[in-house]
Amino acid sequence: MCTERARSRPRSFAYQRGISFVELIIFMVIIGVGLAGILNAMNLTTRVSADPLVRKQALMLAEGLMEEVQLARFTFCDATDDQVDSATSAAIGPAGCATLVENVGNEAGGTRPFDNVNDYVAAYGSATEAFLTTGKLSDAAGQEIPLPGYTVKLTVTPTSLLGPEGAGLPQSEALWIRVAVSYNNVETVVLDGYRVRYAPNSPP
Repeated sequence: MCTERARSRPRSFAYQRGISFVELIIFMVIIGVGLAGILNAMNLTTRVSADPLVRKQALMLAEGLMEEVQLARFTFCDATDDQVDSATSAAIGPAGCATLVENVGNEAGGTRPFDNVNDYVAAYGSATEAFLTTGKLSDAAGQEIPLPGYTVKLTVTPTSLLGPEGAGLPQSEALWIRVAVSYNNVETVVLDGYRVRYAPNSPP
C-alpha cells in the first residue's frame, strides 16, 4: 500500500505546472498591442478635440477680421478718384471713373485698413493667407495679435446668390466673404459674410 501511494505522487505533480516562457511572451505581446492602440486613440482624441478656449479665440478673430473687410468700400473707382461718389461703372468716362478704376488686389503702398474690399485679396475665389504685417497676424491698425498658432485665410468671391430667385443681384454687385481661422492646422472656424455694392450713392 505504501509503495503504491509513493509511486502515484510524482504522477500527480507532473500535471501541476505554471505558465511557460512562450505563453508569457505571447501574453506580453497581446497586452502591449492593446495598450498601444488605446494610447494612440487617446492621443488622437486629445489632438483633434475642440478646445473651448481655442474655438472662442478663433471665432473672436474671425468676427473681428470679417468686420474689417465688410466695412471697407465696394465701389467702381478707387477711393481717391474724383468721381468715386457718382460712377456707375468700372470704366474711365463721364459715367465711370475719372482716372482710377478699382481692381482686385492692393495698390502699391496701400496699408490696412484698405480702402476697398477687393484690396484684401490678390484674386477672386482664391483662399489666401491674409491680415499679415511683416509676416505676423495683425489687427487693422497693423499691431501684432498676440495669439500664436493661429492662421487666417480669406476668400472673396463675386456671387449672384443674394436676392429672390430670378431677380437676384448680379455678380458685379455682391461679394461673398469667407474668413477661415485655423489653430495649428487642427481646429478651424469658418465665418461667411456678404458685401453689397452701395456705389454710387454712398461709399462708406
